[in-house]
Amino acid sequence: MAGLTGKVAIVTGGSRGIGAGIARRLAADGAKVVVGYAQREEAAQQVVRRIEQSGGEAMALQADMGDLRAIERLFTEVMDRFRRLDILVNNAAIAERLSLDSLDAGHFERMFHVNVRGPLFAMQQAARHFHGPGCRIINLSSGITQVPAPMAPVYAATKAALENLTRSIAHDLGPRGITVNAVAPGATESDMLDAFMSAEQKQQVIASTPLGRLGTPEDIAAVVAFLASEEGGWITGQVIYAGGGLR
Repeated sequence: MAGLTGKVAIVTGGSRGIGAGIARRLAADGAKVVVGYAQREEAAQQVVRRIEQSGGEAMALQADMGDLRAIERLFTEVMDRFRRLDILVNNAAIAERLSLDSLDAGHFERMFHVNVRGPLFAMQQAARHFHGPGCRIINLSSGITQVPAPMAPVYAATKAALENLTRSIAHDLGPRGITVNAVAPGATESDMLDAFMSAEQKQQVIASTPLGRLGTPEDIAAVVAFLASEEGGWITGQVIYAGGGLR
């Protein structure tokens, strides 16, 4: 449980759902965790308090991942506070459901700025600040790249782009001993899932999932924690689908 002791992790979009689960798990494994958030400051502070109550160390920092200056500021503040960085988890994302007929350039740009450009430049910043071999980048994709959903073409495209960035940057950073992987959650209990699926649709997904339930943030956090650990050090450039067998 202390395999990440002394390491520093940034979890973007860490104020709720899967991101909060990842932040709590990495802290439980010994990391000092920076909980990144865009707007939900109180929710982020609640995650920090829960970590501290469990004996861990965490702090919340605001950063809109669609704003390149905010991303740079986030990493500067982390280095000023901790003087090192070991793990970046790119979890922050937005999901807007629009039909092909309804979408417009603004929708496209918002989604790609936060879901693709943001993680790309966060990876650039992380690579500049990582101290050496053994550092980790873990990107959160989505099972939607394998199991298409209606009215989400741009969201699906952003996650497919992120998966390809993961594979490419793994080759760039591999010679430095830095691993880069992605985790693609299936239907996972969260606010985002509630916005995407009705109760009836969730039941249909459960019925089609070999393990017979929705995922939880803790399920996804466990996969991320493995990739962040020393045991995950021989895995890079991979997309791990964590969806209870739904394909």
